[in-house]
Amino acid sequence: MTPQEQNFEDYKRAEAKALEIVAAMKSVSPRIVDTELALLVAVFELHKGTLPPQTTAKIIQGHLQTLVPHYEGAAAGGPDN
Repeated sequence: MTPQEQNFEDYKRAEAKALEIVAAMKSVSPRIVDTELALLVAVFELHKGTLPPQTTAKIIQGHLQTLVPHYEGAAAGGPDN
């Protein structure tokens, strides 16, 4: 396995775990905003002490720029839908 393939496998394991956590969070509160905010807090906590909050926010914005087109395609009936 190449390093790039290993990185992707690591990402897929982390993504699967994150989706498990989201499913568990939905059972804790029916309000979507509670889960959204808690997940964003988790990202800030992940970087706490190593990056300023403004940098963490820019990282989140960068990830969103990558993810939004993927989900726009899925919402329009693209191959992932």
